[in-house]
Amino acid sequence: MHFAPSVRNQRVEVPWRPVPSKGTHWHHDPGVSMKTLLLASTIFLSVSGTAFAADSVTFEPGPAAVPAGFVWTGGYVGLHGGYAWMNSKVNVDSDPAADVDGLNGGLLGVHAGYNWQFNGNFVGGVEVDVEHAWTKKDILFFNELFARGGTDWQGSARLRAGYAVDRTMLFVTGGVAFANASVEMPIFNYDESRTFVGWTAGAGIEHALSDNWIASLEYRYNDFGSKSFPQGVKVDLHQQTVRAGISYKF
Repeated sequence: MHFAPSVRNQRVEVPWRPVPSKGTHWHHDPGVSMKTLLLASTIFLSVSGTAFAADSVTFEPGPAAVPAGFVWTGGYVGLHGGYAWMNSKVNVDSDPAADVDGLNGGLLGVHAGYNWQFNGNFVGGVEVDVEHAWTKKDILFFNELFARGGTDWQGSARLRAGYAVDRTMLFVTGGVAFANASVEMPIFNYDESRTFVGWTAGAGIEHALSDNWIASLEYRYNDFGSKSFPQGVKVDLHQQTVRAGISYKF
């Protein structure tokens, strides 16, 4: 009689496989389960690392936008110099007016103003200036000084309107003009001065040499009006000027 080997103490390896039943129950092999767990963990860590790296990216803001071209808006101060051609009409009592020409000379002064740029190329502004004028003339009689007249200083307060193409601007200007004029007649012990107030108008061009320095060239006509002096003397002053200047823009 032969007996089959006993399997009581032998270990039997059962491979993992699904067993269908009511309500799905899964039976698994421990070795296969470990491999699956390691694979799932690796995928999870990879995805998590990528997401963390994406969350860690920081974006720094770029530089602020800078307007294209030169910006004319801003205040400025400067120096200027030029030349003036003055004509004067002088009345004594009711006599006909006499023209006195040759009241010409140099100008040297300071100016300050402010510009506003709007609608792209259009520029509006205000400007004031004051300057010393070397525009006096001597009238000799038998080689002796008979009379001397002209202006000592002058200035203006004006509006400006311009059209700018990047660093170059063409402009027109106009406003109030004033000047201090004097009349001397040593032989009569006569020495009087008056402040004239009139108007001025002109045009010019400016060019920005850099973001702060601006060069200018300007023509203006000045009508300083008329003033009465003692002894029945009445003086009327008209002037043409050309100026070149340099300004520092803030």
